[in-house]
Amino acid sequence: MSELTHIVKNMIQDKKDVVLSVLFGFLAGITAVGLFAANGYLISQAALEPPMYVLIAMVAVVKIGSFIRALSRYAERYYSHRATFTMLSDLRVYFYDKLERIGTSLFQTYRSGDLLSRVVGDVESLQNFFLRVLYPPIVMVLVFLSTIVFVSFYSLQVVICLLVGLILTAIIMPAWFAQKQKKVSSRILEERSQLSTDVAEWFYGFRELTIHQKLEEKEQHLVASSNRYIKEQEQAGIQSIFHQSMNMAVSLLVSWAVLAIGALLVAGGELDGLFLAMLIMISFIVFEQSVPMALFPIHYDESERAAKRLYSVVDQTEQKRPLSTQHNQCLYASPSIDFKKVSFAFLKDQRSTLTDVTVSFPAGSKTAIVGPSGSGKSTLLNLILKQFDAEGEILIDGVPISQFEQEIIWEKVNVVLQESHFFYGTVRDNLLLSDQNWTDEDLKQLLVDVQLPYLNLDDPVLEKGQNLSGGEKQRLAMARAIAKSGNLWLLDEPTSSLDSWTEQRLYERLFTQARNDTVIIVSHRLAGLEKMDQIIVMDQGKVIEVGSFSKLMKEKGYFYKLKQIEKSVLQ
Repeated sequence: MSELTHIVKNMIQDKKDVVLSVLFGFLAGITAVGLFAANGYLISQAALEPPMYVLIAMVAVVKIGSFIRALSRYAERYYSHRATFTMLSDLRVYFYDKLERIGTSLFQTYRSGDLLSRVVGDVESLQNFFLRVLYPPIVMVLVFLSTIVFVSFYSLQVVICLLVGLILTAIIMPAWFAQKQKKVSSRILEERSQLSTDVAEWFYGFRELTIHQKLEEKEQHLVASSNRYIKEQEQAGIQSIFHQSMNMAVSLLVSWAVLAIGALLVAGGELDGLFLAMLIMISFIVFEQSVPMALFPIHYDESERAAKRLYSVVDQTEQKRPLSTQHNQCLYASPSIDFKKVSFAFLKDQRSTLTDVTVSFPAGSKTAIVGPSGSGKSTLLNLILKQFDAEGEILIDGVPISQFEQEIIWEKVNVVLQESHFFYGTVRDNLLLSDQNWTDEDLKQLLVDVQLPYLNLDDPVLEKGQNLSGGEKQRLAMARAIAKSGNLWLLDEPTSSLDSWTEQRLYERLFTQARNDTVIIVSHRLAGLEKMDQIIVMDQGKVIEVGSFSKLMKEKGYFYKLKQIEKSVLQ
């Protein structure tokens, strides 16, 4: 319920459309009641052969009522749908903003297909919240109250009959239907999430499934998941139609009851027979507002579940704290970074990735982090980027990293990760992601500097860089990092796919560019580390050694052994 309250508050921001929807919905409903009442009265009057001007006046009233009802219904649809589309648009912006703040930590908890289902399917499910849940009951109550006040001038017995019908069709029967439909609605959301997850996995793993000849098996699993989802939707549709039909049947029974009561009142002289047809026609049309209430609990439950699924994802961002102006200025110079007893483990992973890590990266220093695979080297970089939250303290220029917004850090960091994403477009488009001020001549020289002189700025780059080799991706990623004016460099295996000669040229360009900047490089290779101010050696999530190249070689510890192993392999 609290999640739906957030959505209602969001809708109130555009309250003009909401108020107009209720206003025109009420006008259309009450006009329909008046129109049917006038028709019933006209039928009765016509049987008594009144003067022609009376019939002409009544016909004119009916015609005017028809126009008012049609225009009001159109306006109600227009404003209600505009309010709904505005709400959905605002929700998408809100949730995507929250997801962007959470970043890659989302994938510790949710699979990509499940996320897709939540931010697309669940948001779409909330379109029924306003159209089927929020304002229809308000319109129904207003129309019923106005109708009952009008009918009370003619017969209190008929008023009681209409009230009983209202309670049955708008409260008792929908509550009964809700209990029956609850399990179905829950299964629909679960099956939709599972289908989205299976489809995403099928697309992501298409190549591997084909290579390992598991494509047909995965397709069968996908079709089975789709069939289950379709079956649940069909079952929900059948039940919805049945519930509406039952509600309509009850409303018709109420109309028969009004006919019977009215006939008895006319026979007893308590009601003028001229108004009997009018009351019957009113009973027909007034329940037009309550029959759709059969689906009210279903749409409410669906909206509540969808809202809970969405807010369960973005609630992680509420702990974010604003950044002060003073801390904003800290990243304009080459920053220092300190880790103090930092520990980290991925969710649902019993193994600790980092354990009591205490290291310092002085301002303007050049640091290499080495060690075997799985020792936590890349995790250190991700923590600096605030991709994850860890125990312990991480300080940037002496200020806790929690007091910095991610955007402030990202703005001043040049990053090359193990997997760099490339967008569909041209080489120029992928180089100018952060700085549009580079001229074509400067970009061409930059390509030469990173050993890509044969690439043209207008050469196409396919999605995820599919037309580039592994080495070309790394060099283009390095060029993109150089094109960004940051003072902190976080490089994760930036040259793992390059030969030694190209690697040396690339590092020469890097150190020229980052002469006064803070540079942190994660590498498996131990060659060329003599230029580093310090080397951090890690193993199994712990810092084993820290020192310069000459110091670590003299101590003949863990790093020395790694160096000897590398020499023996290369020989």
